[in-house]
Amino acid sequence: MSGYGPFDGFTLMAIALAVFLSALVSLIGTSGRKRNIALGEAQVGDLAEMTGIRDPKRLQEVFGPPDMGRVWRSVTLLDVRRARTPEGWLMSSDLVDYGCMAAAALSMFVSHRLVPAILLLALGIQVAGWIVSTRLPR
Repeated sequence: MSGYGPFDGFTLMAIALAVFLSALVSLIGTSGRKRNIALGEAQVGDLAEMTGIRDPKRLQEVFGPPDMGRVWRSVTLLDVRRARTPEGWLMSSDLVDYGCMAAAALSMFVSHRLVPAILLLALGIQVAGWIVSTRLPR
């Protein structure tokens, strides 16, 4: 990938490890948010990350008003999936994260000329997800 022999495998391995760890952290965060929604304790941050809707007023339009504790108790995971935007897919989709992990694992064991491109695509997806998540309401 770098064109310089001794560092070529190191670069691919470092990118693969970064993609794998980023996807793993994303999966852990997503499972916690899914748990909160399933237990009826969905807050603004949970719904914003799972759907990609950053505006709290827009969240109220989609899911209705929260209760007095600023918690949506009647929202289900199916409701969240229906309201998901492309940004929500980047931040909190298990399929996207598993695909990135598969690309990282593939790059560690398969040597093909397209593997670095696939790995860089997975890296771009992970970086885009993290950048989008910095603009979420707290």
